Amino acid sequence: MTELAAGIAQYPTPEQIQRLLAHPDKGPVVMLNLLRFKPKADAPDEGMSGEAAYRLYIEQMVPFVLSKGGRVIWSGRIDAQVMGTGGEFHIAALMEYPSRDVFVGIATHPSVREFDVHRSAGLEGQWLLATTTELEPGRSP
Repeated sequence: MTELAAGIAQYPTPEQIQRLLAHPDKGPVVMLNLLRFKPKADAPDEGMSGEAAYRLYIEQMVPFVLSKGGRVIWSGRIDAQVMGTGGEFHIAALMEYPSRDVFVGIATHPSVREFDVHRSAGLEGQWLLATTTELEPGRSP
């Protein structure tokens, strides 16, 4: 197990969700997703790469997030780690949700369970970081 593997997870703990929801800012939240895929997907997506299985999840999750007022700000492949160590991720994405409550509602919605199997099949783990806007684009500090 690499140093990173000990610090990534597929799902948040109840304590992490409680901390997320206890944050005083009730406005929009931007989630930084750092994703690491399995080399080979588990059931039900055997025979696919982990990334290909995860994309089956994304094909359904993104429209669902959009229908609840969320949006994809940016997504891209990580091709070099310039500083630090242990950041063995494949994809980074920025997703915005109207609030932390909306994010949790989306993540726990019963219909998400129908396609979450592809996420579990392909994702080795991730870091998911909730952020609060500190500096608006185009404004000086």
